[in-house]
Amino acid sequence: MRAAATVLSVFLSLDFLSAQSQTDRINSSNAETGETGRKNQPHIIFILIDDQGYNDIGYHNPNIMTPTLDKLAAEGVILENYYVQPICTPSRSQLMTGRYQIHTGLQHSIIRPRQPSCLPSHLDTLPERLRQAGYATHMVGKWHLGFYRKACLPTRKGFDSFFGSLTGSVDYYSYRSCDGPGLCGYDLHDNESVAWGQEGKYSTTLFTQRARKILESRSPTDGPLFLMLSLQAVHTPLQPPKSYIYPYHNMANVARRKFAAMVSTVDEAVRNVTYALRKYGYYRNTVIIYSTDNGAQPFTGGSNWPLRGRKGTYWEGGVRGVAFVHSPLLKRRRRVSRALLHITDWFPTLVGLAGGNITQSQGLDGFDVWPAISEGKESPRKEILHNIDPLHKHPTETKSRDDKPRKKAAAKIPSKGAALQNPKKQKKVLKQKLDKKSGFKLKTTKKPQIFSHEAAKKSKPVPKLKLKSGPKTKPEPELQPGIQSGGAPSGAFHRKSKTKSKRTTSQNHNQSQSRPAHTKPKKPLKEQLTPKPKQTFVQNQNTSQSGTSTPSPLWDTSVQAAIRVGDWKLLTGDPGHGDWVPPQMLPTLPGRWWNLERSSSPLSKPPSPKSVWLFNIATDPFERRDLADRRPDVVQQLLERLAHYNRTAVPVYFPPDDPRANPNRHGRAWAPWADGEEEAKYQGVYKKEPLGPTDVTQSRVADNPASILPGLQGVQAERARERGRLL
Repeated sequence: MRAAATVLSVFLSLDFLSAQSQTDRINSSNAETGETGRKNQPHIIFILIDDQGYNDIGYHNPNIMTPTLDKLAAEGVILENYYVQPICTPSRSQLMTGRYQIHTGLQHSIIRPRQPSCLPSHLDTLPERLRQAGYATHMVGKWHLGFYRKACLPTRKGFDSFFGSLTGSVDYYSYRSCDGPGLCGYDLHDNESVAWGQEGKYSTTLFTQRARKILESRSPTDGPLFLMLSLQAVHTPLQPPKSYIYPYHNMANVARRKFAAMVSTVDEAVRNVTYALRKYGYYRNTVIIYSTDNGAQPFTGGSNWPLRGRKGTYWEGGVRGVAFVHSPLLKRRRRVSRALLHITDWFPTLVGLAGGNITQSQGLDGFDVWPAISEGKESPRKEILHNIDPLHKHPTETKSRDDKPRKKAAAKIPSKGAALQNPKKQKKVLKQKLDKKSGFKLKTTKKPQIFSHEAAKKSKPVPKLKLKSGPKTKPEPELQPGIQSGGAPSGAFHRKSKTKSKRTTSQNHNQSQSRPAHTKPKKPLKEQLTPKPKQTFVQNQNTSQSGTSTPSPLWDTSVQAAIRVGDWKLLTGDPGHGDWVPPQMLPTLPGRWWNLERSSSPLSKPPSPKSVWLFNIATDPFERRDLADRRPDVVQQLLERLAHYNRTAVPVYFPPDDPRANPNRHGRAWAPWADGEEEAKYQGVYKKEPLGPTDVTQSRVADNPASILPGLQGVQAERARERGRLL
């Protein structure tokens, strides 16, 4: 009995010592991370780079010297199946809101400095949700999400402080920003005031110093921190300090040499921020996220090789982003993740990581992908809507020599095994007419729909889609650029092995957890593809009030759109110039940046009559084998996905430039100019007919009829310019 008591006392003492030791470790860890007495919320450092391409980082290209980025990526998780948007504003808006462009009204182009547009006020933002979770939120660098009202500024969108530029591009030393010849102003702001007196300081260095000052001015014990460092680099103008150019003196192309030097300035900036995280005690409880906002522009020295396309296009070179996550909190580190991820996923992922309530954010298109990043689990994302831009369309008519209109061939998705042919019948298309007396009129049986930028349509559920990954036949062997284990181009060529893909993926619609599930069963693929006599290309039908829809495989393929479902990627309309530009073949810059992002260029190619492309990205990541003709069944189902997404879209918000934005009216600086005005001043910018995108037309509706004509002319001119744009 006494022996038993002795043994029991020994075990109790051991349990007590073990528990005490565990408590000591927890307290020690909390003391190091600064989270004593509260739940362990990590500090979040999000580093967003501008215009860095797939081939512009050391672990993809050894000719680019980025030792810090390479080390952080190698010790963390490299994201090799990560997607962004092809230009600045859309990527940043989706990062901030977790919603696709079609759900924010920002489907078309970027926000110009003189446009009265910004993030819709009814949508919550990532910093707002993190601040509700107890985070201090700070932003340093480029905003580019609108500033025409003070309500649009970063400090009104959830950030406690802001230091940086509001427009899309500024001079790295003078902070002068231009929106065309003669329309230039100073653009550097500290919170809501113009930060005069910083001329001559290099912006990458200045922004890094402000980020380090934020880390130094507080303590990790003050609570969790969200710091967004949105560097202007490596966007044009190409202005690296001379000391960074010499290591690249062997590069023959001057633009490429300067661009590479600017990448090195980014690497040094990240090194300084990481050093500050360690110095001030943040590092052990910090998640560092590094991401580009879009692909590179080869005309300004960037490189997406061996991917196809460039910035502003929906080819892989424009939307496949460079990214990695580095953190001691990762459960599985030192690896490459090929989980499908999108920039909208950061919103729910970071809010969930911070312990916030994601259910308060309705209509999210992103997913919580932290288990996929940290633990290597399967990504909940099965598809990505890259975009639907109804204002960017192929020309529908050309004129013959006798000046008689001649309609171009329209794409039709026939039954399986048939070729794409012209339709026999089409619905009547709405036409636009200008009348000097009555302004802009619509020939339609229904009243024009007036859309307020503040009110968004409710998204309707989209049915699930299942497709086999890869073509049925074995791909033919061909010579293609080699990719190393980490997805990096090896610099050599190898013959691809003959493999047959048997993998099947479930293509679920990327909708928020709050959206109801679609319960109506979908018809089998064979039944959908059963040949019907005299099948014609008609328009899509909208879903009824009960949520059901009339199955239709049809879509106006002149509309610029792109979607990724599993391994399949479909593009319609004009996806942008789809070339492959090796680094040694970089062309000369054909003009200033606004010509690349807005106007047509002398180097522009006429739009191709082809309007449908299909690729299997898993077996063909360089988009060299178009399978649209071989797999009409897949094309048909992906077109249906576009039609379903389009039914959840809000009208495009793309107002004309406002002359009141001229910096000469605001002390030679870019600043808000419409304080006190309502957000929805410009209404009815875009009219969508219920019968589908073929009947889409534009409508400018304003309180003042005199403002209708300039608005319409602005949109028409914009569309004419962008038919041959180089982004």
